[in-house]
Amino acid sequence: MRLLPVGDAAFLVELDEPQQVQAAYELILSMGERDSDLDRPRDVVPAARTVLLDGVRDPVGWRAALETALAEPGALDAIGSRQGREVAVPVRYDGPDLAAVADAWGCDTGEVVRRHTTTAFTVAFCGFAPGFAYCTSDPALPEVPRRRDPRTRVPGGSVAMAGPYCGVYPRAMPGGWQLVGTTSVQLFDPGRQQPALLTPGDTVRFEAEP
Repeated sequence: MRLLPVGDAAFLVELDEPQQVQAAYELILSMGERDSDLDRPRDVVPAARTVLLDGVRDPVGWRAALETALAEPGALDAIGSRQGREVAVPVRYDGPDLAAVADAWGCDTGEVVRRHTTTAFTVAFCGFAPGFAYCTSDPALPEVPRRRDPRTRVPGGSVAMAGPYCGVYPRAMPGGWQLVGTTSVQLFDPGRQQPALLTPGDTVRFEAEP
């Protein structure tokens, strides 16, 4: 793990394992709420192997406090102390790559749907496009290879998988993930109080539509 300065009001936490990111994210949020000596960050942004703290008045003090907290045995072992929301996403499993995922997993398409709908996913981080959430599962589903030839246009609402992640394209855009289905749920709406439907720490359950 490394703590790296980013300008005058931010720093980046680099972690060894992607599984540590959610725990570090939760730890930082709880420190900002309970420690009166620390100002609350304007933004805490998890990614695949990093967490960015942005908009703090005293980044040096924050880094020192976080170094002390992370030095405690098992500091990054506890995940789930902060419960996110549970969001149900209805899916029509009509994706053009459903058979390719079945081939990668060595099963039929019905088994892909069964595994996908009986697995609880967690939003690990967001990026790529507004409203796009990278969701992981525990226990992890088998990884899915990206397409060799990315599509120049993936329809909005496409439910897709690649590597260890599952996600939903919030609008039409290029993409190289395997498309397994579609949903009518609106992933990003700038008119909502919280524009992004899915945020880090949320649990996502995909439900098959008839």
